[in-house]
Parts: sequence; structure tokens; C-alpha cells
Amino acid sequence: MDIRNLKENEFIMLDGGMGTMLQAGILELGKMPETLNIEKPEVIVDIHRKYINAGTDIVYANTFGASKYKAAGSGYSVTELIQAGIKNGKKAAEGTNALVALDIGPLGKLMEPTGDLKFDDAYEAYKEEIVAATTGEYKADIICIETMSDLLEIKAAVLAAKENSDLPILCTMSFEKDGRTFTGVEPVAMAVTLEGLGVDAIGVNCSVGPADLFDTVKIILENTNLPVVVKPNAGLPDPVDNTYDVLPDEFSDLMVKMAQMGVKVFGGCCGTNPDYIKATRDKLEVAFADRKDFNVIKKIKRTVVTSASKHVIVNRPTIIGERINPTGKKRFKEALVEGDIDYILGQAVEQIDGGADLLDVNVGHPEIDEKEMMVKVIKALQGITDTPLQIDSTKPDVLEAALRVYAGKPIINSANGEEKSLKAVLPLAKKYGANLVCLTLDEGGIPKKAEQRVEIAKKILDRALEIGIPKEDIIIDCLVLTVSAEQDGAVETLKAVRMVKEQLGLKTVLGVSNISFGLPNREMINTTFLAMAIENGLDLPIMNPNNVSMTGTVLASRVLKCHDENSMEFIEFFNGFVKTDKLVKKSEVLSNAPVTDKKMRKGASGSDASDSAGGSGDVDVDALNNAIFKGLKGEGKNATARLLEKMDSLDIVNNILIPALDVVGENFEKGKTFLPQLILSADVAKVAFDVIKDGMVKDDSSVSNGKIVLATVKGDIHDIGKNIVKVILENYGYEIIDLGKDVEPSLVVDAAREHDVRLVGLSALMTTTLPSMEKTIKLIREAGLNCKVVVGGAVLTPEYAEKIGADYYAKDAKESVDVAKIVYGN
Repeated sequence: MDIRNLKENEFIMLDGGMGTMLQAGILELGKMPETLNIEKPEVIVDIHRKYINAGTDIVYANTFGASKYKAAGSGYSVTELIQAGIKNGKKAAEGTNALVALDIGPLGKLMEPTGDLKFDDAYEAYKEEIVAATTGEYKADIICIETMSDLLEIKAAVLAAKENSDLPILCTMSFEKDGRTFTGVEPVAMAVTLEGLGVDAIGVNCSVGPADLFDTVKIILENTNLPVVVKPNAGLPDPVDNTYDVLPDEFSDLMVKMAQMGVKVFGGCCGTNPDYIKATRDKLEVAFADRKDFNVIKKIKRTVVTSASKHVIVNRPTIIGERINPTGKKRFKEALVEGDIDYILGQAVEQIDGGADLLDVNVGHPEIDEKEMMVKVIKALQGITDTPLQIDSTKPDVLEAALRVYAGKPIINSANGEEKSLKAVLPLAKKYGANLVCLTLDEGGIPKKAEQRVEIAKKILDRALEIGIPKEDIIIDCLVLTVSAEQDGAVETLKAVRMVKEQLGLKTVLGVSNISFGLPNREMINTTFLAMAIENGLDLPIMNPNNVSMTGTVLASRVLKCHDENSMEFIEFFNGFVKTDKLVKKSEVLSNAPVTDKKMRKGASGSDASDSAGGSGDVDVDALNNAIFKGLKGEGKNATARLLEKMDSLDIVNNILIPALDVVGENFEKGKTFLPQLILSADVAKVAFDVIKDGMVKDDSSVSNGKIVLATVKGDIHDIGKNIVKVILENYGYEIIDLGKDVEPSLVVDAAREHDVRLVGLSALMTTTLPSMEKTIKLIREAGLNCKVVVGGAVLTPEYAEKIGADYYAKDAKESVDVAKIVYGN
């Protein structure tokens, strides 16, 4: 059995839930499961043997949470826990062909910019686990990275695995019913990113049952050549008795349907046990033997650029915004020298609003550390936008630094035909799975004739293919020369674009604005050249999307080439403009549309107020709204300071900050924005609150909307959800008393009494800790405290919340805010 070389009629059976088995009366409440590797190894060995006897090919060692962050306070080192875990797996597998996997789970902290976990710190934590599993006495056979929700975190784990071992790597992420992970990662981005990084199998695990994963799995199959893994839960748990609603027979039937789609690796997660694995194995052996009703989904070959939560397929003229680049831009250069990241982010926002599909990012300037600045800007951009990025630098070390912290599949700009460039940049594109812009120049400079440029393009393509870079990841830049200096250069560039498309079948890119340097009425030259280039096969114009004529040309070409069905995008874009002596955005001429409690008028892009640059009649109000919607802390701080000079503090809070956060929350609930954007918007609001508080200290006033006690209940060591709720509530003006995780019921009562709170929030992730939640609520009632209780967590339901005596159930941070408003009457 070799996961890297599975034959058509072969499949791999993974194991089922370890936690499911341990929670059946074995694991003490609040105990770290991995400590049993040392304290009760016979129990772990027995569980592994049961799975192997049921037909498991690969058992996951009991190391899921054995990171330095989760192992702290356990009394054991990471190496001790992992070595013992692999030893137990190896002992169980003796006399069989079963392999033992190092099981790697999330670190339990949010990555930057949403949280405070730095990429390098995540990498080092995963490296510690991998080294422990590959250099000790007991060695893993394979590395399985699972239950991930953050694409950058799983990238850190993958790089740690590939750079510190040569073991096969299997990766799965947890997708919800809506087809996205907890942090908003979409399956296309996951599939193309992880395949590009060179892992050996990818797929899904945990979150939901198999019936809710078919759409997500189909998308993954369409976007990868790798074996696809499905390791779902046994449906949903009953919070009362901890049983799951999908039984082994139904589970195994659904897994056969997964096989018929093309899935090759199977297993179970929460709620599954050896009965599920045996039933699935038995049916899969029959299914793979005759392959009846198999309709395997094949990968669609196409050029795809992604962020973590959005993908762009380059199958029509696709705009790359050129404005994040200091060339010829005095203010941009000043921003780089001053470290003014907000200005750079503002350039991104303007281009996205202008119609950019992708953004080029170039921060090269002799007066700064380009690598340091590039990393800062890439991180910051990923916090405020889901628009995929093109990383632009002539320095390989700068490119690599940016590639490491980028969540998704970007474009590298660029390599060229020079041997030095090919040796330095092609390996980066291969290692990080990036698309690559290739310039048609070499040691002889830029050839005058199209045929010579195409020869260079072919040379680069051949070299890329030799090291395993897919053809669809190569993008050719035939180079635009200034027409005022070389008039026949434009003709040769257009000819080269056409030849690259026809002879090599590659995507093409051009820096369109270069054509008009030194000429009057540059816009007319640029727009005309753009139209001609598109007709000759240009796929990716690098241009200024803030120029309506340029963007309009691209949008019109999509209409005329049937890339814009029913002209919907074209109509939506130009519906945001009015005609004076020229086309002007409505948001620039309408200035008296008031901000309301919940909604604000639509802007040029046709979306909610988050896309509108104006609308309140007050520039500073609009600036603060925009800062919150876009995640711009500096702009938010400055706008708040200006507003304090002319508005009452509480008016700013109640009439601007809270309504703006409500809009962000509503967009989050509708799936228009995702957790990183929600938290960054809340961070901007916090900066604004801090400015207001600083001003109010002088007159001893307060902007607190009330105190709330938060706690993860006794026995539960998971607090990431509670921490997110804390951030959002704080930024709605509530004072949070955070008791942490694994909190004794009596401590919750004491804190509620001491701080005289009117609301207590309790969180639980595990069904086994729900009795602790019930006990805590009972003690609060017995103490006669005048407070309400809101509960939340993945295993809870409104019905169960009511059953254990809670006053409210909140499914997420936004609903927690709604409850707080009800209780405190804000």
C-alpha cells in the first residue's frame, strides 16, 4: 500500500475517532488525552488494535493535541507524548501491515492577522512535533495533518513536515455545511494550495456527517490530481447522551457513494468507532472490486489564483491592479519610508472597488528593508481583503519570505529567461505551488521580434515542466515597450501574445500602461492598446482599475465575448456611476444619504455600506465607517479623534460604531464576510473605543455597556470560541471578566457575585463537559444571583440549552452580542 501510487482499484482505510473511544468512560474530565500514551498505554494500544482488526490500514497515533501550546502544564514534553504515542501505535500494528501516522491537529490559537500566533511560531511548534516523530526511537510512517480550519496554519504544518522529513503527508481540513471552514477557507483554495505545496493526499474530516460533505468533496475532486480523503463525523451528536445520528450502515453506504465519485482514502472522525470502520471496509472492498456505478470526477486543468477564501479562474480578461507599487508615486514612496501600512491598504481598497480581480504587490524601495516590508504588507492585505495577490519583486529572498506567509495560491512576478533567474525563481514556484509570470527577455535583453520572444517563452516553459511545474501555472509576459520610443514595438508585442496563445497554449500578462509613457492623452493610448491586446489573447492586463475607461474596456470585452452572462457584471458596475461631463461614481457626488441604525445606502459597487466611500454627509463619519468595514486601524483611530472634536462620545459609540459593527455582523451571518474580517473590524472598533476612553478619562465618564463574565466550563480545555466571543463583545463596549478554560463552577459564581454582572457566558466544545455546564448554571441559580446565562459551543443546541436552565443560546459571536444587548438594553 503506497498512498503516492494508488492503483485504480485500490483504496486506503484510515481509523475512526480516538476521542470517541476515550470518552466512553476512559478519559477523566479535563484530562489531556495524549497523557494516556504514558499513563495508560495499554488502553491506547487496545484502541489501535480494535481499529486494525476492523480493517484499518493507517492508525493515527494519539498525538492530535501534542503541541507545545496544548501540552503546557501536562507534566510531559512534546517529545515524550509523541514518542509514547507512536510506540503504542507500533505495538498495536505488530504482525500486521498497518502503518502508524503522526497525528497533527491545530495549535488552538488564531493566526495573524486575526489572532496573535505568528507564522514562524506555528512553524516551530509543528517542527517540534515532526522532529519528535521522525528522529526518536519510534518513528512514524506517515504524517497526517487534520481538523484544520486556517489555510495559513496548515501551510505552516506542511512546510514544517516537508522541510524536516521525507514522509508522505496527508492533509484534511474541517468544512461546515456551507462549504467553508470556520475561518472562511473555501475548498478550491484548499485543494490548489495544498497540491501546490506537494502533499500526497488532501480532503476533509470532522465537522459534519458524510451526507453534508458531497458538494465540498466534488469541488475538491475537480481541483486536484491527488488522492482525496474523506473522514467525516457520524453525523451530529445528541448533547444529552453523546450518541451520533448516523449509524454504521448508513455511514458506510454514504462512503461507497464517495468512492463512486473518486474518493480513494476513507475513515471516520467524531462519533465513529471500529464498527463504522468495519462496515465501511466491507462495502468498499466490494465496490472497488467491480467499480460498478463509478463515475470518477477528474481534475479540471485551469489557471487558478486564490486567497484563503476566494479563487479567481483565469478564463477571461482578468484585471491585476498595478497601484501597490512605488514606481513614479511620490506619496507611495513616502508611505513605505514612514511605514504607513494604512495608506498601502487604502490603495488596495480603491483598486478592488474599482474592479480589480487581483492585486500586484511591489514594495521595492532603496531606503527600506524590502523583505520586512513585503511580509508586513502581505499579512496586512490578507487581513482586509480576500482578493488574491501577485507578489512582485526582483529579489528571490523577498519572494520566498512573502510566499511563506501567503495563505493561498498566488502569482509570482517574476522570472525571466536568464539562467540566473531560472535557477533562483523556478524552484520557488515549484516549492510553494505558485503561478509564475515569466518575462520574455534573457541575457541578450528584450528581443525586437515576436518570434524571438516566443522562443524564450518556450525555453522557460520547458525548464518549468522539467521540475514539475504544471503548464497552467506559467503566465507569459511578452513585454510592453513605450510606443513613443519604439513605435513598431507595440505590433511585435501583440503578435507575440497571439503566438504564445496559439503555439504554446499559455496564459499571458502585460503591463498595459507602459505603452504610453511620454505621450499626451495617455488614457486613450492605454485603452486602445488594451482592447487590441485582449483581442490578440491577453488574459491578465496589469493596469490601473481606478481608471473607468480601462476597467470599462475589460468589462465590455467580457460582454462581447460572452464571458459576462446577460451583461450582469457590466450593468452592476456602471449602475454605480452618474454621467456629468464624465463618468463619476455616485458615492462621489451624493453626500446627504444618512447613516441609519442597521443599514446604510448602497455605494458604487452595489453592496452594503461596507463598500461605500461616502454617504453620511460627514467626511469623518464616512472615514470611520470605511475603516471599520475595511479593517483599517490607523484610519479608524484618526477619524475617531477628529469626530471627538465635534461630536459627543456616546453619540459616536451609539450612532456610528455600534451600527457599523452591526452591518459587519450581518454580513458575517450571511456569509458575505468571514471570521478574519469580523475580528479585524472589531479590532478597528476597539481602537476607536480606546481613543474615546482616553478622552473620557479626563471627565471620569465611561463608555462601558456593562460587565459580562465568560468561562469555558470545567473539564473543557478548548477556549478559542470563547476568546472570539470576548473580542467581539469588548468591541461593542462591554467589559469582559474572562475566567479562562477548565473553570470550576464555584469560581463562575464567585466572579458573577463579585463583579455584580447581569450576564454570564458559558462555553463548551465537548459533550462530556456539558454536565459541568449544567452544574454551573444550577449553582448560579442556587446562589440567587440576579443574572442571565447565555451558553454556546459546537455541541450545543437551543433545545439542550433550555433543558439545562440557560436563559439564552448563542450559535456564534454575533448572537452573543444580540443577547448582551437584550440583557443590558443597549
